[in-house]
Amino acid sequence: MGSLSCLSRPMEDDFLSNYAIVAVFCPTKPTTDNKAIVPNSMELFNPSTNTWSHVTSIPGLIEGQILKAFSMVSLGDSVYIIGGLVCHKERVHVSDDSAELVDVGIHVSPNVLRYNITTNQWFHCAPLGMPRYDFACTICNNRIYVAGGKSKLASAHGISSAEVYDPSLDTWTPLPSMHILRYKCVGVTWQGKVYIIGGFTIPSLVERSSAEVYDTLAKKWDLVAGMWQLDVPPNQIVAVNDSLFSSGDCLNAWKGHVEAYDGKLWNEVEGSQKPSLSTLETNYENWPHSQRSYLTMAPIGTQLFFLAGYKTGNDYDEIERSMSLVHLFDTTRGAWRSLEPVELEGEKELCSHCCVVQLS
Repeated sequence: MGSLSCLSRPMEDDFLSNYAIVAVFCPTKPTTDNKAIVPNSMELFNPSTNTWSHVTSIPGLIEGQILKAFSMVSLGDSVYIIGGLVCHKERVHVSDDSAELVDVGIHVSPNVLRYNITTNQWFHCAPLGMPRYDFACTICNNRIYVAGGKSKLASAHGISSAEVYDPSLDTWTPLPSMHILRYKCVGVTWQGKVYIIGGFTIPSLVERSSAEVYDTLAKKWDLVAGMWQLDVPPNQIVAVNDSLFSSGDCLNAWKGHVEAYDGKLWNEVEGSQKPSLSTLETNYENWPHSQRSYLTMAPIGTQLFFLAGYKTGNDYDEIERSMSLVHLFDTTRGAWRSLEPVELEGEKELCSHCCVVQLS
C-alpha cells in the first residue's frame, strides 16, 4: 500500500490508540486470472496511525461465497458477525460487449460468529432463533438486540420479530414482536432504550418514518411516529453523548452534511457541510474522475469517523485504482479534518457497516 501527501495535521488525541475500527470487505470483481471471488476479509483501521491491516477472513464460506447484509457489533475485545445473506457473484448479460456482476442469494444465515481481536480466534455462538438479513442491531446493557429484517430469499416483506443475546449464557431469547414489519431498519441505543428506526414497511408509507422503542425494564415496544421523517430508511444512526447523529439514507449515504436529533426533529449540524465527501478532494489533482464506492460511519469519543472508499484513475493510465480516505467530524466543535488518503490493492466492496473495538 502506498499513500499520497498528507493534507491534515497529525492525530493529536493519544486516546485514539486505544481504539480500532473493524470493517468487512469483499472484492467487487474476480481476480485478474478469473478466479472466484475470495471470502469476506475483515480489515482493521487504526485511527491513531491512519493505517489498514488485514486481520482474518470470515470462516465457514466455501470458495465463491460471500456474506452480506449481516450485522457486526463489538463487546469488549470481541466482534460478533450476526446473520446475513450468503450469496455469490453472477455475471448477467448487459450487451454483446459487456456483462455485469450481481449478487445472487443462496440462503439466509442464522449463524453467529465471535472473533476475539486479542487472541485472534473465531468461536461459534448460539444461532439466531430466526435467520435474518437487512435487520437492525444494537447493544444495550451488554446484550445484543436484533429486530426486523428479512428471513427468506426474495421476500417482499420484512419481519417484526426481535430477540436478544446474552453473551454470558450464549443464548438468544425471543422478545415481543414489533408493531410493524420492517427491513433495512437501523438499531441504536439511546437514553437507555433500544431504538429501531425507519425501514421499508408494510402497508403504510407513513410508517416507514416511524421508530419502535423497546423498554428493557417494561419489556414492551412503543411506536414513535415520524421519528425519522423520511420515506427512505436511514443509512446509519449513531449515538454520541446524549445526541443521535445521521448523515444520509440507504439510497444516498451522504446528504452533504451531518444531522442531529433533538428529540423531535433532525437538524443540520452547524459546520458539518462537506459536499466533497462524494468524491475525492479536489486538491488531489493526480486523481480525477473519482467515484465513491462505499461510506460507513463510526463514533469514537466525540468524533465521527467517516470511512470512505473511492474508485479512481488518472490521466496517464486506464487502470482503475482504489483509495481509502477517512474524514473526521468533531461534534463538539463543528469542525472537519481529513486524514492522508491511502491507495489500496484492488476494488473493495463494503459488506456491512463498521464497528468500533476498544483495545484497552
